[in-house]
Amino acid sequence: MPQQLSFDLPGRTALGRDDFFVSPANAHAVAMIEGWEQWPARKLMLVGPRGSGKTHLAHVWANLSGARIIAAKDVPKENVADLATGALALEDCHAIAGQTEAENTLFHLHNLALAEGRSMLFTAETAPGDWGLSLPDLASRMQGTPSIHISAPDDELLTALLMKLFADRQLFPTPATLPFLVSRIDRSYEGAAAAVAALDAAALETRRSITPRLAAEVLDI
Repeated sequence: MPQQLSFDLPGRTALGRDDFFVSPANAHAVAMIEGWEQWPARKLMLVGPRGSGKTHLAHVWANLSGARIIAAKDVPKENVADLATGALALEDCHAIAGQTEAENTLFHLHNLALAEGRSMLFTAETAPGDWGLSLPDLASRMQGTPSIHISAPDDELLTALLMKLFADRQLFPTPATLPFLVSRIDRSYEGAAAAVAALDAAALETRRSITPRLAAEVLDI
């Protein structure tokens, strides 16, 4: 019998509103995204750890507002005027701290877009006061932006997050696996992602189903 071939294919992340699970940990952020037309000063800072759903919510907002999504570090200074003609979602704004050109570009884009009456969503892993911006005027603008924080995942959200991460990779763990993981893995968004990635690799290599037993072996939990 021919040996079965396996392929480590990349998963496709689902980024629609229906794919985003709402729990007390992120309900306020979701409400603010959906009520974007009432944002004070037409801007919002979305703060949360890596993997907490900031990019997902940015895509939800882009679908609602028609916004363009771009990483803050990739904003081209020569296209600031063009970018300012529509709503904008600028991701990972904390990553430009200390980069003089990027900070200046974001400062001018912020001012021009708001002067044009456009709405802006900023995402970051930490609050602006912790970024270490070197441009005082930009620091002032960012710290003055209304902000929403996504909390650490509760049991309900962690379960839904694991389900989504497995689904994105087209993986189907046994029913007992999810509660087993929720009660044992690091209670963080990154911890959930790391656990799913490790189980995906192990299942592919060993041709075993994803079960609590495999999880205990692979994750040492």
